Amino acid sequence: MDKNLFLRIVSFAKPYRRFLPGYTAFIVPGMIFGVLNFVLILPVLEIIFEQKTLTYVENPEFSLTNATYLKNVFYNFLYKINDSWGANGTLFMVCFAVMVASFFANLFKYLAQRTLVSMRVHVLKNMRKAIFSKITGLHVAYFNEKRKGDLMSTLSNDIGEVQNSVVSSFQVIFKEPIMIIGNMVVLFYMSYQLTIFSLIAAPLSAFFIGRLSRKLKHDAGIAQKHQADIMSVIEETLSGMRIIKAFNAQKYVRNKFENANENYRKSSRQVANRQEMASPMAEFLGVSIVLAIVYFGGRLVLGGNLNMSSSEFIVYIALYYNILVPVKELTRSFTSIQKGMASAKRVFEVLDYPVDILKSDKPVSISEFKGKIEFDNVSFHYSEKNSEVLQNVTLTVPKGKTCALVGHSGAGKSTMADLIPRFYDVTDGELKLDGVNIKDYQPKDLISLMGIVSQESILFNDTVFNNIAFGWEDATEDNVRKAAEIANAHEFIAKLEDGYNTLIGDRGNRLSGGQRQRLAIARAVLRNPPILIMDEATSALDSESERLVQDALYKLMENRTSIVIAHRLSTIRNADCIVVLHGGKIIEQGTHEELMDKRATYYNLCSLQNFSKT
Repeated sequence: MDKNLFLRIVSFAKPYRRFLPGYTAFIVPGMIFGVLNFVLILPVLEIIFEQKTLTYVENPEFSLTNATYLKNVFYNFLYKINDSWGANGTLFMVCFAVMVASFFANLFKYLAQRTLVSMRVHVLKNMRKAIFSKITGLHVAYFNEKRKGDLMSTLSNDIGEVQNSVVSSFQVIFKEPIMIIGNMVVLFYMSYQLTIFSLIAAPLSAFFIGRLSRKLKHDAGIAQKHQADIMSVIEETLSGMRIIKAFNAQKYVRNKFENANENYRKSSRQVANRQEMASPMAEFLGVSIVLAIVYFGGRLVLGGNLNMSSSEFIVYIALYYNILVPVKELTRSFTSIQKGMASAKRVFEVLDYPVDILKSDKPVSISEFKGKIEFDNVSFHYSEKNSEVLQNVTLTVPKGKTCALVGHSGAGKSTMADLIPRFYDVTDGELKLDGVNIKDYQPKDLISLMGIVSQESILFNDTVFNNIAFGWEDATEDNVRKAAEIANAHEFIAKLEDGYNTLIGDRGNRLSGGQRQRLAIARAVLRNPPILIMDEATSALDSESERLVQDALYKLMENRTSIVIAHRLSTIRNADCIVVLHGGKIIEQGTHEELMDKRATYYNLCSLQNFSKT
């Protein structure tokens, strides 16, 4: 078992004071009463099978740590019972005492388990909270590098496996060692020779279980990877169902899923087989050790070389066999934990993923945009292995002006816009807002100055109201309605079955493309940001929807600083500055008229779209 991983999981149980004191207060009495169940049987065996007569010990020397004193006190009590009620009465009293001890043993064990259940659900809550918080705090590049199916698998399957395998084993890990220790203390007191002999034989069992557990951990890691592959195929299939249908590719995706499913079947079967092998193996090895003790100890008893009566030897064997139950549970849990550790490793890979977008040691607060946005010799690449997406870009966008970014696909337009809200950090150079490097600002303050309308309108499976008010907890109905009116969305919203309380479906699929875009614009209007970043969202719309959306965009851009990624060049003719990008570099810059007069790249782009200088 990976000790560090296990301790990290246990650390999610903090504060420990909520669980450990109460657990200890319950489990220790439970262990004591559990041992008494077997110890109390000894006088019964001596009376019935060995026909011993109980003797009275005058004034036994007091000591709570001396087992002989406790035994003499109990035997004196039985002597008085026997003297008054006879052997039958003594037998009844001992049986009643065993029943009482069993009741309290199980009561305290139950209370201890309740404490561990509280600890277990607390761990899982904190773990889910930590990983979800981590995912929402990671930079955008992380989600471009990782498959969504892997993340979904981590959040659901891996966390579930940690719960079923590792956290559920807390009940065994924290209880059974105490039970084993309590029984071993009594066994050492009864016969240290036999107990030492049993401990010499125990490492053989540990060796076989250890080998099995290592193989199980390796196989479990492979199984979890195959399960993540299944989640990825499902996610891609659900997201791309229209394309799958359009290209008649059902057979292809079914075969892809079947391959992933078959790989997972094989690996999970191997994991299950190894896991099921652990308990029978532990039980067989345990019984073998008990039989060895019976043979070894029996010879000593029969030969008179062991200071132990036949009744005591039977109780010793019963106590030792009682240890096999917690040992078996520990073995089962140990192998189960190894399976869960493969999932825990995947969870902690997400939690330990480095955060590239770091907050400054002394972040500067900003609540108002006053001056300009400056790209000062900015270069950027996504990783060391990738070539530069932007190269030595220098650009100034004054407050209240509209700057349009145009160019062929892959020119760096979207990347340049993504640098402003710090979705990524520049590789070289500086990006400044009001003369201050944006890395020095408080990240929350920086992003609060910006409204973003992307080419794909990102909506959530919620009501119209909550999608417009997204991120603003104090938004009122009046605020939302006014934002919708500016975005040309109020009219169609009012016609929906429940108006602003209408559920719009997954990604807004119950709405048309134009309606989705207008909701996204209304969301930006409600934020009332001084800076707008827009990946033009009209290219895939019909003429009527395009007119409504474009009109809403013009309203939104009034008196704001706007960065527009232009696909339809007809929409940016009135921009204050048009920047033409090619290969990550600015190759042209100016107004529409100035760039058309140059008859260079921008002129050619406009000509391709049948747009002329008129």
